[in-house]
Amino acid sequence: MEETQMRSSPNGSKARRLAAVLFLPLAMILSPLPALADPSPPVSEVVPDRQPSTAQDGVALIRIIVPDQASVDRLNDMGVDLAEYKKSSDEGIEVHAVLSPQEAQDLRDQGFDLRGVISDQSDFAANQAERSRALASADAAEAATDTLTVLRSEWFTSLDGRRFLSVEVKSSATDSQTVLTATWDSGPGTAPDSGGTATMSRFTDAGQYMYHRFNSPLAVTEAPTKVTVTSNRGGSVTVNVNKWLGEPRKAPSRHYISDFVDHYMDPTELTERIVALAKEFPKYAEIIDLPNKTNGYRRAAQGQFGTVAASTFYVSSKTFGSEGGNDISVALVNPNAASSPLSVAVTGKDIVVTLATDAAGALSSTAKQVVDAVNANAAASALVSANTYRTNTGAGLVAAAPATRLTDNLKAPASVKREPFQTKALRIGKTRDGSKVGVFLYCQEHAREWVTPLTCLETAERLLRNYSRDHREVVDDLDIFILPTANPDGAHYSMYDFNMQRRNMTNHCPATTGDPAARNSWGVDLNRNFSVGSIFDGYSGASTSCTSDTFAGPAELSEPEARNEVWLTQQFPNIKFAMNTHSYGGYFMWPPGAYKSAGRELLPRVDFGTENYFWEASSHILSAVQAHRSTAIWPGRTGPVPDVLYSAAGNSADEHWFNRGIIGWDFEVGADLYDPATGRFQAVGFQPPFSEGHEEAMEFANGQIAILEVARAFSQDRRRPDSKLRITGGTGTSTSFTFLTNEPANVYYTLDGSRPTLNSPKLTAAGMREGAGQITVNQTVEVRFFAVDIAGNVENNYQPDGNGNNYNDKRVKVGSS
Repeated sequence: MEETQMRSSPNGSKARRLAAVLFLPLAMILSPLPALADPSPPVSEVVPDRQPSTAQDGVALIRIIVPDQASVDRLNDMGVDLAEYKKSSDEGIEVHAVLSPQEAQDLRDQGFDLRGVISDQSDFAANQAERSRALASADAAEAATDTLTVLRSEWFTSLDGRRFLSVEVKSSATDSQTVLTATWDSGPGTAPDSGGTATMSRFTDAGQYMYHRFNSPLAVTEAPTKVTVTSNRGGSVTVNVNKWLGEPRKAPSRHYISDFVDHYMDPTELTERIVALAKEFPKYAEIIDLPNKTNGYRRAAQGQFGTVAASTFYVSSKTFGSEGGNDISVALVNPNAASSPLSVAVTGKDIVVTLATDAAGALSSTAKQVVDAVNANAAASALVSANTYRTNTGAGLVAAAPATRLTDNLKAPASVKREPFQTKALRIGKTRDGSKVGVFLYCQEHAREWVTPLTCLETAERLLRNYSRDHREVVDDLDIFILPTANPDGAHYSMYDFNMQRRNMTNHCPATTGDPAARNSWGVDLNRNFSVGSIFDGYSGASTSCTSDTFAGPAELSEPEARNEVWLTQQFPNIKFAMNTHSYGGYFMWPPGAYKSAGRELLPRVDFGTENYFWEASSHILSAVQAHRSTAIWPGRTGPVPDVLYSAAGNSADEHWFNRGIIGWDFEVGADLYDPATGRFQAVGFQPPFSEGHEEAMEFANGQIAILEVARAFSQDRRRPDSKLRITGGTGTSTSFTFLTNEPANVYYTLDGSRPTLNSPKLTAAGMREGAGQITVNQTVEVRFFAVDIAGNVENNYQPDGNGNNYNDKRVKVGSS
């Protein structure tokens, strides 16, 4: 889809601007600091002190800027009440002092630069009032015993067979003074505290309390069977500890072949590999050319002149470096004559700027004058554009410089073409006519994540080369689309120029951030460029700053790479499943993926039945990951994106789920590795040594294959679900109940005696990972209900839009009625 107006964002989103940090030339950093002899700023810059008369003579904490450490020492010698705070600034050193109005004036009279109040007694009063409110709230909470809800309690093994414990518990007392302690046994029949005891950490997100947890899973010697969590508020709960993950349903045959990658690959290599696969296996594979070519691995050629910002300017070629920009040269010439005018001459692609001189023969052209002269010359401006350095006015004088050839600074070998990239996807399936359930596996939206495309390529190789042995069913029964690199331009740049490049290479920045020193700060974060829950709708986790690593682009779906993904899912509406593979950290996540920070307002959560489907599928998928080398994705890193990671405004999984109903997951390959020597987990990073990257690709290719198995099971599902009503509690005046199903399914119900339909109320979750919600009635009702599973099978073959009455019917009584 190329037209952004076709989006249907379920909620509006939020916009948040992050300031870019720009690095000045060394000469500017080392420019002289203000001298102590004249430390005060112009009178117009002095910020008056706030002088409340209500308490303590208007004493305030005030910023002071001094040029050097000697001035700090002088303040100390004078007995000024300095705070234990000091930091360097562009103007010297910033310190803070507690001063009365008179003391502040005395310092100003002695030439010190006072820059305004940080806090005074009005702030103190506000803090005291807030503290009183907090204490009152804490006292009220402490007066009542809190209720503890266990969200998860599991043990697992990882890598060398070590066992770990993961527990998450939610307290009804949400304040920061609530302390939870977990105690566990060391196996069946052992003492309740024999395994160990640990204090849990309070986890908040966007300012809201979520639950208590261990910051990292705890190493345990034996698998515990029960854990007890107690609160300093008086709450207590004991629950079973379950094993996290099981064994894959099917082990590969002894003839199974794998391990088709032996080095990190650039997008050119990856594309050649999938093209070769399609050629080798024409009965089961074909190449799809995605319609939107990228900007390409190319940039304008540039040159920067001058050392101090005021005298610095740069020029950029009008054509890309690979299209002739790299052939342009610029020279700054001293005419060695008095009173010479500024002039510009062009011969072919050589630009010569003859600098102006004064009556004494000294160079007198400023950076701004040179910029204007170049841009005003028709021949020169046809080749280049000139700009002063960032926001500087260019008032400094320019020095002569020898002829300097412009360069695009790109370092990839000639095998990487400098032209718009034709992104290709590999389609695998025995029947590729749209009649089979489709699965979209895509990798490397973020350029620096070098392991992820290897994962997609390894999966493709396994599917085709093991067809006659192990993968015949998924290839026969599914329509599989594999995109190894969604961000080819950025990935080329990451591999050859700047390994930490996250974004694509499209430069949307203005001239103020277009100089060569900023070249590693350009590009769009593709996984923030989609149309659902974006920063343009007010959601968190992206930026409108063109130099931010989470820059969402100038508009939703502005980038061809993002539009390619949307096009594929629209062109092939049989796609029902998707997997977006990223790195690193070892996560397994699903929508929704974004919220608004104010009130932590989430995109709508998936319905209760779909959420249960995500959880059920995760067991099979993550067990397959674990099967390679025993890597366990932590329980605490499994779940909806905002619950386990952060808000990611405008991500692709939300795009596919909310706009097209595609059940999508996100992998973050590269789980933390446990170091027994330190007893700590260590992160692996974006580009670990290939020996580690190889293992990550192998284990997560297992996970991608397992996703295909889940999708095939979905396509073959003809079993109808069963549901039943269960009373959960009641009083003399009310009764509470919920519904149970034998598989992940949604339950629709009515309480007024009418036929239930797909427009009737639907069972919802009680809360994040808190199970089914409860319905409470205060009078006897006739509850009519039915269940629909994720594959669309309806309980009892009931037709919600028909006239039949083969729904479930249960009378729920209240009191003696």
